[in-house]
Amino acid sequence: MQRIVLIILTILIVAPAFGQRNRRGDEEAEPGYVEGITYALPRTGVRIYVKATRVTFEPGPYAAYAGELLGITDARTRGSVQWQFDDVQMETFPEPDPNHVYKAMGEGAFSVNLTPEGCLAGINSPTDVFGINEVKTNLFISGDANDEDFSFASFNDSPLYTEGDSTNNYRPVRVSDEKKAADAAARILECRLTRFHMAAGLMDEFHPDGVAYEVSLNELDRIERNYLSLFTGRTTYKTEEFSFDFIPTVSSTGSGEVVFRFSEENGVVPASDLSGKPVTVKVNPVENLKAKYTSLASSENPSAGESGVYYRMPGMANVEIIFELKTIASARIVLPQFGETAPVPEELLFGDYSIEFHPGTGAIKSVTKNE
Repeated sequence: MQRIVLIILTILIVAPAFGQRNRRGDEEAEPGYVEGITYALPRTGVRIYVKATRVTFEPGPYAAYAGELLGITDARTRGSVQWQFDDVQMETFPEPDPNHVYKAMGEGAFSVNLTPEGCLAGINSPTDVFGINEVKTNLFISGDANDEDFSFASFNDSPLYTEGDSTNNYRPVRVSDEKKAADAAARILECRLTRFHMAAGLMDEFHPDGVAYEVSLNELDRIERNYLSLFTGRTTYKTEEFSFDFIPTVSSTGSGEVVFRFSEENGVVPASDLSGKPVTVKVNPVENLKAKYTSLASSENPSAGESGVYYRMPGMANVEIIFELKTIASARIVLPQFGETAPVPEELLFGDYSIEFHPGTGAIKSVTKNE
């Protein structure tokens, strides 16, 4: 008797669990169940290209004698390095917006077209081939602005030592800087005098004419400039290009965001390098455009958004790059993330219509009724 009671209790305990497993299995096996397709709407980033020039000045070794020998009173005696902006340009690029990731469900998930980046490209639309955005590397490496092979001594033929005489047992004597400066000044004056004689026709021999005459004058000019740099110094210019990526957000609409820094000594440096002054990007959205979108995007349909398919109405903004309270570049740019997001009407998702989206902005490109 006790054994029979025990068997009945066991059946009562196991039966509900078995029934649950069967029902769960039936639910899992139920045909037509769709998990959904996850996608993102795009946002727009701004890539900033900066071109800057490093101006390097190297004083001449005879700068102290420039006034005495050549009458040059403003010869600089200290070297310097100074950077300056040459050009600032902006271009845009799309990428998935992590703040707008959705899952298309039901009818909306049956024929979704996505870009390689995972952004919505179309619903029931022809499949187009979208290429992945080209990778562009942002460089921060600054090159050397000076010519490694340059030396003032390369065109100064004054010897370092001269032969001695009986007063010093014929030991070599080091030539003083004053003597070498005087020799260099004499070469400069000689070039100027020769050029004058050629131009005035006062040379003992007939000076060359035509191309030979021009070449001779140019060579004299080159020699004079080289020797003159021994007194006035040498300035070199090196232009370098940098680029920075920036994603406009709500935080960049106030005082702006620091994208990189700039200093006259170090040039263009990353935002984390406090040796430079900040260069900020400020975004000013066109607010009345978004307000119009918002007022018309809302839907009274209680089923709006059930399929999880959304599109964007891109916003517009004025983007300014500011350095030392001055705007050094500006552009008017389409920014999807500053617009409005709305659900695609449910009646357009049942296969009777084809919808194409602009992959870069998430805006609807076209709605076509299928025949």
